[in-house]
Amino acid sequence: MFPLIRTAQVAKIPPLTDIVRSVNGFFRSITFNHFQGIHMSLANKVLASNNDLPIRTDQPVHSGKVRSVYWLTEADSRRLISEKGYDVAADAPLAIMVISDRISAFECIWRGEGGMNGVPGKGAALNAISNHWFKLFREQGLADSHILDVPHPLVWIVQKARPVMIEAICRQYITGSMWRAYAKGERNFCGIELADGLQKDQRLTELLITPSTKGILEGIPGVPEVDDVNVSRADIENNYADFKFRSPEDIDVYEKLLGEGFEVISNELAKIGQVFIDTKFEFGYVNDKQGVEKLIYMDEVGTPDSSRIWDGEQYKQGKIVENSKEGFRQLLLNHFPDPDILLNKNRMPERNDLARDNALPEAVLMAVSETYVGIAEKITGEKIILSDDPKAEIIATLAEQYDLIDQG
Repeated sequence: MFPLIRTAQVAKIPPLTDIVRSVNGFFRSITFNHFQGIHMSLANKVLASNNDLPIRTDQPVHSGKVRSVYWLTEADSRRLISEKGYDVAADAPLAIMVISDRISAFECIWRGEGGMNGVPGKGAALNAISNHWFKLFREQGLADSHILDVPHPLVWIVQKARPVMIEAICRQYITGSMWRAYAKGERNFCGIELADGLQKDQRLTELLITPSTKGILEGIPGVPEVDDVNVSRADIENNYADFKFRSPEDIDVYEKLLGEGFEVISNELAKIGQVFIDTKFEFGYVNDKQGVEKLIYMDEVGTPDSSRIWDGEQYKQGKIVENSKEGFRQLLLNHFPDPDILLNKNRMPERNDLARDNALPEAVLMAVSETYVGIAEKITGEKIILSDDPKAEIIATLAEQYDLIDQG
């Protein structure tokens, strides 16, 4: 049995089976029948690079850890709005958003051995889950999203939104960073007073909204000028324009959409035996076809990347079985001898070195794949099909059906 991660920095690495058992059953098996026979082509089935597609644009491609955004020309945006009948203003800027199969954790991209630098099916699973929740939100009258069209499982056509500069996190259980702060004796979290006597992983009496900054915000009293720092509702109320809210009343709207969105997802997950623990939403403003500004959901919602999802039956028995990226994070924390590197933002250079210098065995990536694909299929009720050559498929679809590929 090969080690989990090969590294010169760790003198003795436990076998993969031991590490698997140590993270509460996240990787239930490393034998995946539905992937047998495709070993030699796995690297081709992974979309690792998504910022080099020949999509017609007159702006630089914006590349994030997982998604790349291609802003369309004004002419192409207007043409598609007219041809496809999108419910947006005629001059709304549109973009092609392409999701990759890369996996990030602790603000780093983790690579695999043998050229498999991503997780098979991960991007399609994330998009399918978000599509499902956004559809339910619309049907139940919550709010729209930025997605206008889904040309391919890895592609969205989106309208440009003016983002609210908040990572809108809400928590139904005390775990993760909230528990770590609580265990150290902190009783005020994002301006919320927490009672004594709480236990790790227990359900909270109410859904708590614990926002953090989206990006580095400057000049806000009491808010450090660093990315992803916790803030209170009072911070937002007193500086709503700095957080890009149009009015103080929109803070109430955002909190209402947070609570309603969480409830929709939580209720649906309960039907398939899953527990919705916590999640992150993002919001932005767009104008509709009549020019009326509205607050919408954006980015992704209720996915294994943005949420913690636990197996309900196992939780009843006192066990935590993750059906989200948190299991992968715990695997890394359990493996490296100095987990503070992964948790301490002041040690980012060391953290970047760990991600750069350590390759994940194929079995680990396939285990992550089973988690993502498995939960996506449970949520949507549909199979996630791996593309044989995702990049070629995307190019062909955008050329033939949308005329967005520059030839030559």
